[in-house]
Amino acid sequence: MFPQTERLSLRRFRPEDAPALAAYRSDPAVARYQSWDHPLPVEAAEALVRSYAAGDPGEPGWFQYAVELKSEGALVGDVGVCLHENRMQAEIGFTLAPGRQGHGYATEAIGAVLRELFEERGVHRVSAECDARNLASARLLERVGFQREGLRPEFTWLKGEWTDDLLFGLLAERWRALTP
Repeated sequence: MFPQTERLSLRRFRPEDAPALAAYRSDPAVARYQSWDHPLPVEAAEALVRSYAAGDPGEPGWFQYAVELKSEGALVGDVGVCLHENRMQAEIGFTLAPGRQGHGYATEAIGAVLRELFEERGVHRVSAECDARNLASARLLERVGFQREGLRPEFTWLKGEWTDDLLFGLLAERWRALTP
């Protein structure tokens, strides 16, 4: 139930992940389009790690995968999956440490999660959304096969301003057509 790639292990969070989680979630550029405030103190990261570790990826609700670079044994990001109560739909979100961006890790991690959702669990549809200003995330979602389905103008009140949300979706049929 925990996806793997040649370079990455997606796994349950462990207590020793808290400092790395605090570091990348404290970066203003990483937090800019996310719902959390920065900096993220290590104590708060420890509580998040405990909460994430207690989750069950097979049950409805959010489960946060730790993304570990195998060659270093280092936490480089996380991918969240919210499984719908019907277990046929899911939503994803992702965060990657700034020094690890631009190496294909997020594309690889999301691809592994999508493969697991569509091929192992039989999910019919996966959705995602992002701040419309977050062009890198929008491009990443499109690169892995998501289609832009909509724009919600001034939909989210985030960090003192109204933001536009881009909506994306990916159906299992499209995933199968795009996957060799």
